[in-house]
Amino acid sequence: MGQAHPGDSFEPSSGTRDGPVPAFDVLIVGAGFAGLYMLHRARQLGLSARVFEAASGVGGTWYWNRYPGARCDIESLEYSYAFSEALQQEWHWSERYATQAEILRYAEHVADRFDLRRDIRFDTRVVSGDFDEARGRWTVRTDGGEEACAQFLVMATGPLSTANVPSLEGLASFAGRTFHTGRWPHEPVDFHGRRVGIVGTGSSAVQMVPIVAHQARQLVVFQRTPAYAVPAHNGPMDPAHEARIKADYAGFRARNRRMISGFGSGVPRHPVSALDVPPEERARVFEERWRIGGFAFGSAFNDLILDERANATAAQFIRDKIRATVHDPAVARRLMPRHAVMCKRLCVDSGYYETFNRPNVRLVDLNEHPLEAVTPGGIRAGGEEHALDDLVFATGFDAVTGTLLGMDLHGRGGLSLREKWRAGPVNYLGLGTAGFPNFFMLVGPGSVSAFTNVIVQIEQQVEWVGDCIAALRARGLATIEPTRDAEDAWVAHVNAAMSRTIYPTCNSWYVGANIPGKPRMMMVLMGFPAYAQKCDEVAARGYEGFRLGAA
Repeated sequence: MGQAHPGDSFEPSSGTRDGPVPAFDVLIVGAGFAGLYMLHRARQLGLSARVFEAASGVGGTWYWNRYPGARCDIESLEYSYAFSEALQQEWHWSERYATQAEILRYAEHVADRFDLRRDIRFDTRVVSGDFDEARGRWTVRTDGGEEACAQFLVMATGPLSTANVPSLEGLASFAGRTFHTGRWPHEPVDFHGRRVGIVGTGSSAVQMVPIVAHQARQLVVFQRTPAYAVPAHNGPMDPAHEARIKADYAGFRARNRRMISGFGSGVPRHPVSALDVPPEERARVFEERWRIGGFAFGSAFNDLILDERANATAAQFIRDKIRATVHDPAVARRLMPRHAVMCKRLCVDSGYYETFNRPNVRLVDLNEHPLEAVTPGGIRAGGEEHALDDLVFATGFDAVTGTLLGMDLHGRGGLSLREKWRAGPVNYLGLGTAGFPNFFMLVGPGSVSAFTNVIVQIEQQVEWVGDCIAALRARGLATIEPTRDAEDAWVAHVNAAMSRTIYPTCNSWYVGANIPGKPRMMMVLMGFPAYAQKCDEVAARGYEGFRLGAA
C-alpha cells in the first residue's frame, strides 16, 4: 500500500505553520481503547498513522476517572481485547470487576506490548480539522500549534470523555476544594476528617459514596434523580473460573458477540416474559439474579426493556430491596427511583444503599430542597446552608457528542460539524456523517456503544474501518462518505428501534437530557449482533449508502 513517510521530511518540532506539515495515511484522535486498537490495526495494514492524545498517557476514560471506588461494571474477563490470543492468555485480572488502576495498567501494558507509544503525541489536544477537497486530505491543528495531514481522520474520542460541570450560582466563590469525578487528580485525595458534598447520584457517585463515607467526618449527598443500583458481589478472581474461560477464550468471545449487549453469555437472558410467570416465580428469578450480581439482573426476563409493565416488576423489586436495606423510612423513600429501571444507566454498587445508614451521611433531595447557590462555605439548598470543606461533582459527561463538537471540524465546502449537528448528531451506522469524507467515528452517535461492552464495539468498528480503507486502496478509490439519504434513514431507524423500548421514557444522557440546551434525540442504538451484521452487509454490498470517490 502507498504510504506517507513523515520521517523523510520533518522532525517532531517541524509540524507547525512555519515548516513542512507531516503527512500520514491515518490520523487518530484519542489514545483510549479505541485509539490504541485503531493504531495497531493501521500498522497491520501497512498504513502510517499518528495519534493525538490530550492526556499524558494512554487509557482514555480510565486515565481521567481516578475517583475513589472507580471500577468497571462489566466483568474483567469480558472487558478486555480479544484481537490477540497471546494477550488474552498472558494478562491476569485480580478481581471479578477491575478497578480503574488495574484497567489503566492493562491499557499501558497493551501500549508497551505492541510498541504503540512511539506513534502517539501525548499532552496534545486537537482543536480543529479541515478537509481539503482538492487534495482529498484532512489537516488537523493542535493546541500547541502543530499541524498534520492525512487521507483519513478517525475520531477515537470516546462517548464519555467531556466532563459536565454544572453552571451553579456562586461556584467560583467556594473557598474549599472542588473536584469532578471525570477529571480526578493523579495525586491521592484525602477526605479524612473533612466535610464533603457530592453532587449527583449516577454511576460515579454510586461507586464513590461508600468509599468517601468511611473517610469523611460528614458526607452530604445532593440527589436530583435517585439511581437504581444492583450489587456487584465483587471479589478476587476465581482461578478456576479464569482457567475455564481461557481454555476456550475464542468460544467465550463468540458467544458474547451473539448477546444483545456483547457480554453476559454466562448468565443469558431468561427466555420468558416477566408477566407470564406467577409472582413467586418472578420473585425467585429476580432474587437469583440479585445474588449473582451485576448486569445479570437486567436480563432476568426477556421483556424488561420492552414492556413498561414488565419493567415495573423489576423496578418494584429493587425498591423493596432499598426499603429493606435503609433503616430510615424517609431516607429509603427518597432513594427509591420512580422511573423505569435501566432507562438510565443501571448502576453496579458495593454498599451504596447501606451507606445511608451511617450517622455521618446525609441525603438532600434537591426536588424537595432545591439547590439555590454555592456559597464560600458550602451549598445552600432549600433555605439551609450545608457547610462543606470539599465539593465533588459526580455530574457525568456531555456524552457521545461533547468531545467531537469541542473541536472545530469542517468537511466538504467548509461545512461545520457544529452547524450540521445543530439539531442533533445525524450519522450513518455511527461511523460517518455526510459531507465529511474519509471521516470515521468510533463508539460515537448512532452506534451501540452505550448499550454494549464497549471494547466489543471498538474491535468491531476498528476492524470495519480498517477493512474499508484497505478495500478503497485496493480499488484505487480515494474518498468515502455517507449519502444524506443513508444517514437520514439510519437516524430514523435508530429512533424507531429505540421507541419500542423503555429508554425514551427517561431524561437521560442517552437522549442528551443532562446538558441544558442540547438537542433531544436518541443518540445510541441497542443490539450489538444486529448492528454488526448490518455493518457487514453494507460492506459486502460495496459500501452501500456511502459515496465513493476516485483519486
